[in-house]
Amino acid sequence: MTSSSYDEAMRLALAEARDALVTDDVPIGAVVLDSTGAVIGRGRNTREAEADPTGHAEVVAIRAAAAARGEWRLTGCTLVVTLEPCTMCAGAIVLSRLDRLVFGAYDDKAGAVDSLWDVVRDRRLNHRPEVISGVLADESTQLLDTFFRTHR
Repeated sequence: MTSSSYDEAMRLALAEARDALVTDDVPIGAVVLDSTGAVIGRGRNTREAEADPTGHAEVVAIRAAAAARGEWRLTGCTLVVTLEPCTMCAGAIVLSRLDRLVFGAYDDKAGAVDSLWDVVRDRRLNHRPEVISGVLADESTQLLDTFFRTHR
């Protein structure tokens, strides 16, 4: 699939990211698609809202998808997230056996898929998802830049 195949799903993730603004969380959003393209999990950052350091959009969406499926293995699924995952989220992606990761903006400060590390494609791990990057990256970057301009 091409990166443009995920534009619609990324728009759903961007909507989740915007919803995070209500609780003053960093606007990052994610959705998990099953093998048919149906959304089975949604998430946005909830660290501030829930005082939970693991409340990253990816983890929230992965938990929701696993609950919807009734199992922790998300084989056949795709995670679509507005920002390159951090090390915690990259680990969760590997451990949940997602087939594919699609992300928007790169994270030069904490990215663990390409920018600083490449956790998800580390040959020493037993699972390596396909990675598609840069999907609607400008929209994701703009949303984050606007947020951080008002919080610094």
